Amino acid sequence: MADVPVDFPRGCTAPTVPGAQPKYMARKIDGRYVVGLTESELHERWIYCEDLAQQLADRTLRKQAAGLVSDLDVFYRETERRVRGQGWDLTNDEVIWLMKRTRALAEYSTPSSPED
Repeated sequence: MADVPVDFPRGCTAPTVPGAQPKYMARKIDGRYVVGLTESELHERWIYCEDLAQQLADRTLRKQAAGLVSDLDVFYRETERRVRGQGWDLTNDEVIWLMKRTRALAEYSTPSSPED
């Protein structure tokens, strides 16, 4: 599971139960109490987000090639708005990572223009 990038969000804040003393909600997995994501759950979420970033980068490049993108910043903001509106199980930090990754993939795949 070492291939999860260091900048990928490591999970959300553990849920708490109200009361005089804070109590964290945990799950019992293989005889151990776990708060937050396990390594395999983290890896699964990263695979999902990486695949989605690849798809969004491909879509960005197709739209650019067709001349349908006049302002990339506006295009990415609209894409992020649509991602958030899909109801996918993504945390805010994962959406932020996803959009940064999408930009990086699309910029890396865009051929540079020849210098005059």
